[in-house]
Amino acid sequence: MERDDFDSLAARTEGPVMLPGQEGFDEERTGFNLAVRHRPAVIVGAARAEDVVAAVVFAAAHGLPVAVQGTGHGFSVAAEGGVLVTTRRMDEVRVDAAARSAYAAAGARFEQVIPEAARHGLAPLNGSAPHVGVVSYTLGGGLALLGRSHGWAADRVLAMDVVTADGRLRHVTADSEPDLYWALLGGRDNFGIVTGMEFGLVPVARLYGGGLFFDAERTPGILQAYRRWTATVPEEMNSSVALIPFPDDPQVPEPVRGRHVWHVRIACTGSAEAGERLVEPLRQAGSRLLENLRDMPYEQSAGIHDEPRVPMPWAADNAFLTDLDDAAIRTILRHTGPGAARPAIVELRHLGGALTRRPVHPNAVGHRDAGFVLAVLTPLTGDSAVDEHAFLDSMFKDLQPWTSGRFLNFMGHGDTADEERTRTAYTADDHRRLTALKADYDPRNAFRLNYNIRPCTPGDANGSDTS
Repeated sequence: MERDDFDSLAARTEGPVMLPGQEGFDEERTGFNLAVRHRPAVIVGAARAEDVVAAVVFAAAHGLPVAVQGTGHGFSVAAEGGVLVTTRRMDEVRVDAAARSAYAAAGARFEQVIPEAARHGLAPLNGSAPHVGVVSYTLGGGLALLGRSHGWAADRVLAMDVVTADGRLRHVTADSEPDLYWALLGGRDNFGIVTGMEFGLVPVARLYGGGLFFDAERTPGILQAYRRWTATVPEEMNSSVALIPFPDDPQVPEPVRGRHVWHVRIACTGSAEAGERLVEPLRQAGSRLLENLRDMPYEQSAGIHDEPRVPMPWAADNAFLTDLDDAAIRTILRHTGPGAARPAIVELRHLGGALTRRPVHPNAVGHRDAGFVLAVLTPLTGDSAVDEHAFLDSMFKDLQPWTSGRFLNFMGHGDTADEERTRTAYTADDHRRLTALKADYDPRNAFRLNYNIRPCTPGDANGSDTS
C-alpha cells in the first residue's frame, strides 16, 4: 500500500487515521489489558458509523483483516498488518424513560448510562464494573450484577446498527434480520462492528448490597458455606465470592492488608430487611474482617465489587461449573488458596434464576444451565507470561470434570486466536450454526479476533474450518 491509499482513507473519515510511528498511535492501540499489544498497519479512530464503513471497505479492498477496540476491559487482536478500528470517540447515550430503553453508541460505557437511567428509577443490566463498554459487554452475553434477578444483558437488546464485512451499515432487529441478530448476541464482533445498540432497562432504583470480608486462612470452609447458602436464596439475591491476595501496602485498609481475603459480594433487589435476613447465615461462616452491607441507590452499586480502573497486564480464564462439590472446591483451593505458588484473583459467581430462562428473541449466549461461573485472573510481571498461562491451563484442565464450557467475556488468555477455547463458549449445535452464518456474513474471515469463529467450508463435517 502507498501513502496515497491511507490519505484516501483519511479523506473519508471524520476521526483520525493513524500509522505506526505517528504521534498518538501507541496510545490509540493500547487497551485496558496492557499484556495485549495490537500491531495493525493502520488505526481508524472512528467518530461516527460512516468512519467504520470506510475502514471496513478499505480493509476489504486491500485484503486486510479488521478488529475493533472499544472501551473498558474488552479487547480483540488485529492480525499483523490489519486494520484496527477504535470506537472510544463514539460515546453518545440516550435514555427513553417512557419506553424503558436506552441507546448507547459503540464507545459508550455503562457509567454514562447508569446516572441517566437512575433519574427515572431505571437501571441497565451492567456488570460489576460500570467502566466497561456497553456494546462489547452485551455482545458477549453480559453477565449482569443483577443477572439472577433480571437475566443476561443480551436478552434485553432491541436493535443494533452494525457494519458487516461487505461494508453495509445495517439496522438489525430480531424481526428484520433474525440470523444476524442471533449471531451477534453471543458471537460478538465476529460478524461485524456494532456502532450503536438499543436495549431495555429494568425498574431498579435501589438495592441492598456490599460485602463481607473473611480471612481465608482462618475460614477454610467459606466455599462450602457459600455453596450451601446459594441453594437456599431466591432470585432477588445476586452474589459472588472472591479470593483476593491483598498486598502489604499502606493504601490497602489495615484489616485486609497483606492477607488472603474472601470477599462475599451481595446485590439484593429485595428490601433491606429481606437482605439482612438472607445474609445472616453467611455471617456465621466465620469471624469477619470487615462488613459494608447497606441499602444503597443503584448509582452506588459499583462499590460492591470495587473493580480497579487502572489498566494493567493480566492473563485470565474461566469455566462454567455444573456442580460445586467438595472435590471441585479442593481443586480450586489447591491451585489458588493461601498456600498456592502464584498470586491469583479468583471469583465464583452464583448463576441460576433469570439467567436460565430463554429470551423471547433467541440469541447465541450459551451454558444457561450452569450453576456457577469461576473466573481466575493472574497479573503478569516481567517475563512471567508463559508461566502464568501454564498455571491457568493446569488449573482449568483439573476442573474439566465439573466444566460445561466457558464465558466469552471472561476470556483473556493471551493475545492470539484460540478457536478451540472459543468453541467451548457454545453448545455444539450453536457453534455449527455460528460457523455457517460466518460463511454467509464474513466468508473471508475479515473479522479475525482473539475469540475467532471461522466460516465453515463446504463438506466440513464439523461445521467449522479448523485449517
